Amino acid sequence: MFSALDLHVSNGVAEIRLVRPQVLNRFDALLHTEFASVLNALRGDASVRSILLTSTGKVFSAGGDFDVMRAANASTQSRNETIQQAREVISALLGLPQPIVAAVQGPAIGLGATVVLACDAVVAARTASLSDAHVTMALAAGDGGALVWPQAAGMLRARRYLLTGDAIDAERAYQFGLVTDLVDTHDDVGGEARRLAERLASLPPLAVQGTKRALNQITAIRAGEVVEVALMHEAVTLASSDLLEAISAFLERRRADYSGT
Repeated sequence: MFSALDLHVSNGVAEIRLVRPQVLNRFDALLHTEFASVLNALRGDASVRSILLTSTGKVFSAGGDFDVMRAANASTQSRNETIQQAREVISALLGLPQPIVAAVQGPAIGLGATVVLACDAVVAARTASLSDAHVTMALAAGDGGALVWPQAAGMLRARRYLLTGDAIDAERAYQFGLVTDLVDTHDDVGGEARRLAERLASLPPLAVQGTKRALNQITAIRAGEVVEVALMHEAVTLASSDLLEAISAFLERRRADYSGT
């Protein structure tokens, strides 16, 4: 049914696993579509009481895909499609009534970090890190980073890390409130996250989901103020020559020369 992810449901827990370590579980068009689709399907499934988000390989998700960025730069239609896909992922995450637990074993970058921080609990190994590297690729942080980072870490720290694109290691992320549960090794993270997801699934669903809906109301109000503005600025930067320069500089391992256009 899916190519970029697997879905397995047992004992009230739906596990969504990103399964393309060969491409670092990047959010290309396929993963955008499948991820939003599976979340929307689970939203109406009363047998699912919690969701566990996991990933294969050493990287949780490397975020955006260069081919998608280049296509969005070259075509207004592709650019609009890319923005709409980001909008749909954010909407699907915010619309979930069930609690979702992320198990982060390695770097979560860009949209990968946004997805993690939109979860209700984040279990991370010490090998994990979080970063929103949009600005380092000449892009505005438009796919939800400007929403979830301030909520998790506070506005000042969000500004510091969104404006630089710097990564935060798991221990510091735990201290900042970006990670809720810290485990020692890559091998520990899946089991600890599953135990938490199973505990959430065992609790009274009306109470859990009612509490989550109340909390999500706060996020939804903030999303209405922030997300469309951020997506607008991301669309502008997707069309820029600086984006192409950032991609070239990254691939060629050289310092970028930005023109501001």
